[in-house]
Amino acid sequence: MSADRMMRGWLTRVRMGGNAQVEEGWNAVGMRRGRLRAGAAGGAAPTAGTAVEETGPTAEDAGDIGPARTTADAASGERWLAVVMRAAFFLLLGASLVRFLIRHPGEPRTPWIIALSAVLALLYVLGPVPLSRPAPRRFAWLGAVVAVWMVLVVLAPSFAWCAVPLFFTGLRTLSPRRALALVVVLTAFVVAAQLKLSSGGFDPNLVLAPPAVAAIATAVFVHMQRQADRQRQLIDDLIRTRRELAATERREGTLAERQRLSMEIHDTLAQGLSSQRMLLQAADRVWGADPEAAHRHVRTAASIAERNLAEARRFVRDLAPADLAGGGSLEQALRALAARETDESGSLTVRCHVEGTPAGPLPDRVASALLRIAQGALANVREHARATTATLTLTHLDDQVVLDVADDGVGFDAASAPASGTRGHGLPAMQARVRQLGGTLALESAPGEGTVLSAAIPLEPLS
Repeated sequence: MSADRMMRGWLTRVRMGGNAQVEEGWNAVGMRRGRLRAGAAGGAAPTAGTAVEETGPTAEDAGDIGPARTTADAASGERWLAVVMRAAFFLLLGASLVRFLIRHPGEPRTPWIIALSAVLALLYVLGPVPLSRPAPRRFAWLGAVVAVWMVLVVLAPSFAWCAVPLFFTGLRTLSPRRALALVVVLTAFVVAAQLKLSSGGFDPNLVLAPPAVAAIATAVFVHMQRQADRQRQLIDDLIRTRRELAATERREGTLAERQRLSMEIHDTLAQGLSSQRMLLQAADRVWGADPEAAHRHVRTAASIAERNLAEARRFVRDLAPADLAGGGSLEQALRALAARETDESGSLTVRCHVEGTPAGPLPDRVASALLRIAQGALANVREHARATTATLTLTHLDDQVVLDVADDGVGFDAASAPASGTRGHGLPAMQARVRQLGGTLALESAPGEGTVLSAAIPLEPLS
């Protein structure tokens, strides 16, 4: 089977199965899209040839923004409730003082009532922020406020309803049992004050209303506290989960970048060094018998070393193939690769054909991947196939681009070929490159009938 005939057969099969291959490839892309922040995972800026796709905020960004906003909302709600409690306390304190002054003008206890009201107001102003976290200083402050309030209630029962804001303060500050004891004491003082103010005999409302109000206030606060604790726990779980997800994405990005870099090194420096070694070994074998051939092998090895040096510098700078630098097209790079392989090998003729017209320039990562696949395939042909002719065929279709590499070498049994070699990445590296772009890679070979490798990569529709 000739290389050209195998190539045409594979082109036909690829075109007939192109839609299914593209659909399969895009399904894979859809699952991987949004996870290709490999270049940014280590903090470095993405460079040319780096497969990086921005899809909005990452999990780490979302983990910082979402819970932070929820925590801010919860803090805002607590501040609002603190303002309401302060306003309610001062309103009740002022109303009680005004009522006492109107009902009992000129009494000897009036200066004491005014002084204690001022002390109570001053304590409330200078004390910790209502609903703040418990602290030893806050316990002492709460004890002083309650003590002054009790004295006021004994002297003037009309101050009893200032206990309602104190309910919330006590529940917030003390442990549940101590807070409940404080609520009971405050409620008892309120009931006693109401009964003292009553002048029309026993009124059940004066005995039942204060405990009912205390029970409602306690139930509301406990419910709010449980809701706040549950929300805080959910926020903590969300932050922890998103941080774990962000760490996982960073690890995946780092591993993907390592794999990509290893493939770049294999397809450039490693193959160049392998070619130099083969050429220098050939020169050593014929150095005495055929000096001219030996010198030719050495010059070829030097040329490869010079090109490898350019690749290495380009690799360090931006990881883009040197043949594609400066805005060169994939077609030009493939023709230059074919000419270079023909000149350097001496026994292998490489032809390049381009079929179809591209709708626009190929994406950089597609062109880079196809060029690297062509370089790897020709390196395998040169080292293993013992072929005399190889053909690169680049075909532009409406929804995909296809690269075929065919040779007329000795071939091999593709069914029993190992998945990976011991010297490098080889075919697995090509498969990984194609999979990253949602494409497919096919290989057909048989002993004595050459080999055809076909890489098909789908193209994004132009908007």
